Amino acid sequence: MNGVPPLVLASASPRRAEYLRMLKLEFEVFSADIDETLLDGEDPSCHVERLAREKASTVQARRPDALVLAGDTVVVLDGRILGKPIDAADAEAMLMVLAGRTHTVASGLALALPGGRVLSGVSHTDVSFRSFSADTARRYVATGEPLDKAGSYGIQGVGATLVGDIHGDYYTVVGLPIPLLIRLLREGGWEYGFGSLVPIGPGGS
Repeated sequence: MNGVPPLVLASASPRRAEYLRMLKLEFEVFSADIDETLLDGEDPSCHVERLAREKASTVQARRPDALVLAGDTVVVLDGRILGKPIDAADAEAMLMVLAGRTHTVASGLALALPGGRVLSGVSHTDVSFRSFSADTARRYVATGEPLDKAGSYGIQGVGATLVGDIHGDYYTVVGLPIPLLIRLLREGGWEYGFGSLVPIGPGGS
């Protein structure tokens, strides 16, 4: 559609790309290489929002014509960020810490508009794991699924069998909170048109 800027996903995440395709949106992938080190005293929500904004701004500087979408997701337990496991043993240990408990997933999204303005926000979902044994954790890790995922599990895969309940938005857990995405698009002047982006007129939609 004429007048609609191209959409660029500033992420190499196959899951974010999968859910943008689910929304039937056309997009390009242009990953951002930034320092993702947690700053001293930075809380998890501020961390994911800052990283999302930095990723979006980094790619938007190279694609000033585009709408650039970026995200970052962390698993948080007792105020501590659980990142990706360093190996299988680390993944098993992390899963046993999560077993039988409720943790929070924080997903930050940022949308950089042509001209450089960046909109952003954070979505939170609580995930409760059922109790399970070390043998269950070991067998799950042996599938290979948790080794590249924050918190050592993937709710969109066989890791869903470890989950007892969730409170909040499922898509926050997989890294693309769709309600937040729709909000940011609207703030930027765009309505989701079920497969395309539609400019919001003076009276809204």
